[in-house]
Amino acid sequence: MDNLTHSLVGALLGQAGLKRKTGLAMPALIIGANLPDVDAACFFWLDGAEHLGFRRGITHGPPALVLLPLILAGLLWGFDRWQAKRGKRPESRLPVSFKWLYLLSFIGCLTHPALDWLNVYGIRLLEPFSSRWSYGDTLFIIDVWLWALMGVATWFSLRREKRSGEWKRPARLAIAAALIYIALNGAFSNIAWRGSHSHYAFGADAEVIVSPLPIAFWQREVIVRKPEGVWQSAIYTFAQGTTRLKPLSTSVCEPETITRNSEIDAFLFWSRAPFAERIEDGSIVLRDARFYDPRARDRFTAALPDVKCEELPAR
Repeated sequence: MDNLTHSLVGALLGQAGLKRKTGLAMPALIIGANLPDVDAACFFWLDGAEHLGFRRGITHGPPALVLLPLILAGLLWGFDRWQAKRGKRPESRLPVSFKWLYLLSFIGCLTHPALDWLNVYGIRLLEPFSSRWSYGDTLFIIDVWLWALMGVATWFSLRREKRSGEWKRPARLAIAAALIYIALNGAFSNIAWRGSHSHYAFGADAEVIVSPLPIAFWQREVIVRKPEGVWQSAIYTFAQGTTRLKPLSTSVCEPETITRNSEIDAFLFWSRAPFAERIEDGSIVLRDARFYDPRARDRFTAALPDVKCEELPAR
């Protein structure tokens, strides 16, 4: 998920009462909820699509979820000591407990892979013990409804706290409502998957992805790989069922040979629904059906230089 969602989850956990456990609890929860995304630094040393094969891996796996909170807790504890020595420690800050700082940082970190698993991008939950990708297919990467729910609840809780009112209850209710919303979306994805299989009579070994859409949480994009290698999609709505399958692209082709390089290897390692497409200038690129956008040629693509490609039927 996006970092605003991760941050709001950490803030809500604090407003639910956890911030009273120790001084600097809120930074531990909010930073901890974002900490696994430290792997975004790979953009500084990886080229092209190589970052796709690196992200959501080693920093999201079990060893990192133990070590990263330890580092964060140590830094926060040291920061508190540093402020105290300089005489600039806020008087209103609660006493700092390293044990609680670590535990809250750990809780924050755990929420991160739990949320990341919910979308179609995927996550390697057991890295480095296993590099297998896992997918929840439940929420779009940016969910504005969760933003609204958690953002308003956090604001309302802080406002009540400032006025010496009951401030924990709004945060706890928002967490419960968010969990119900996620569960309902998971159930709807399952209904869309089953409904599509029933409507189109897919075989048991058919490659079918149910992808949540931005804003319209009551809809799903059903992405299907046809036997001839062409990816097609349809929109499933709770009220109307499934629409007609349409080709994602009319320029899909089958490469004769591919000269592998680090960028192509990383793309294929990450990709769940790869296909080759001939673009306007005649060159061939690898794309992923989950994130197909003819205008976005760089973000989720990898170039295939000097490749002959046989056109596939797009029907």
